[in-house]
Amino acid sequence: MHLDVNGLIAQYGYWALFIGCLAEGETFTLLGGVAAHEGLLHYGAVVLVAALGGMVGDQLLFFLGRYYGAHILRRFRQHQEKIDRANRLIHRRPVLFIIGVRFMYGFRLIGPVIIGASRLKPARFFLFNIIGALLWAMIFVSLGYLGGQVIAPWLHQFDQHLKHLLWLAGALVLVWGVRLWLRRRAKKS
Repeated sequence: MHLDVNGLIAQYGYWALFIGCLAEGETFTLLGGVAAHEGLLHYGAVVLVAALGGMVGDQLLFFLGRYYGAHILRRFRQHQEKIDRANRLIHRRPVLFIIGVRFMYGFRLIGPVIIGASRLKPARFFLFNIIGALLWAMIFVSLGYLGGQVIAPWLHQFDQHLKHLLWLAGALVLVWGVRLWLRRRAKKS
């Protein structure tokens, strides 16, 4: 049996990219860029799908914040100072915050919730969310594409050895499972 990783990426890559970009997404955009470098996916389509996934995810989080933000943010009392600082930035520089939030480590998921809870107009968020998502996707997909030159030789070797690695992983899981079963059985005795 031969596992055709390239065929799987070509067939399901765009869907995996979209779903992966709904939340965090940097890893998926970088890998999408590598796949585009390898000719498995098209660069422009990878950028658009990554941007769409990031935009849809942030839009959903914005509306979650708009309707349930106060309740959600109360759970983060230990981070209240950071939330207050984010709110001040949203009111002083909303465009910069909306575009930049996806680049801020630790704010990628909670940032759109805070923006939604700030009562910023949905149309304004939507416009700058699109711009931010496109900019984010172009940067990270391009980094993956350029990194593909370095990673590509390693990936070809990995693809050749993937079946062996999967068998090894399966054997390790089997051994671990048998040990766990034997321990539980010994404790019952």
